[in-house]
Amino acid sequence: MTEKKIAWITDSTAYITDEFIKHPDVYVIPLSITFDDETFEDGIDLNTDQLYNRIVKSKEIPKTSQPSAGRFAELFEQLKGKYDSAIAVHISGKLSGTINSCLSGAKLADFPVEAVDSKSMSYAITTLIKKGMDLAKKGLPSNEIAQFLQEDAAKSENYILLGSLDQFYKGGRMSGTAYLLGSLLKIKPIIRVNNNGEFELFDKVRSEKKAVKRMLELLGEAYKKHSISQVQILHGNVQDKAKELGSEIKALFPKLDIFIGEISSTIAVHSGEGTLATLWHNE
Repeated sequence: MTEKKIAWITDSTAYITDEFIKHPDVYVIPLSITFDDETFEDGIDLNTDQLYNRIVKSKEIPKTSQPSAGRFAELFEQLKGKYDSAIAVHISGKLSGTINSCLSGAKLADFPVEAVDSKSMSYAITTLIKKGMDLAKKGLPSNEIAQFLQEDAAKSENYILLGSLDQFYKGGRMSGTAYLLGSLLKIKPIIRVNNNGEFELFDKVRSEKKAVKRMLELLGEAYKKHSISQVQILHGNVQDKAKELGSEIKALFPKLDIFIGEISSTIAVHSGEGTLATLWHNE
């Protein structure tokens, strides 16, 4: 039986590894970032350093928007003849309309696409795509792979310390009550993307140090219950803090692989410079 050729589609909220950049079958559709009347494509003509500098200088919180269905349709037209189908893994449908644009684009192009709602973002998407690629090597059809990945998405766990409460609130991601708690009472909220794919306030602590300690406790609880091979630490231009957290995790859990990387510009628009997040997959 001839192996079916599958294209892998994602968006710029995913963590795009070097492996993905070099992979001939991985395609990344960027979200857009708009300052006033200027629009940039995440990761193409605006990187995180440029984003942070612009926010500091202009004091303006930019807006983000999903790719259009037409942008996806254009890609799928190009993939016809080269691939039998595509598997698209995108940012949570509760946080962005990207997955809907993808499905609409697939209809416009009349190209078979299996769409997976990651119910998350960043490296959680990356993990699912890597798992999907492994299943494809075993010869599983794209519909079965997508079904497995959709079920597996619930195994992702994440905790986030925001770099900017102000940006998160103004971007419509936080209630006024939670914002006041954090800004007036100097409480450091730990947020997460829950299994419904929505942001939620998970815990409130008094300082960043205590917040990090709480994140380590949460990792410890998951480590006792599940098989975890790697922890990803994603940050917003605070690599030293990310490395320090990585060292603490390694000291507590020597067998764990630690990955450190930066959040994408689209995520940084909402979470802000200084963000520190931990993610892992519970097997």
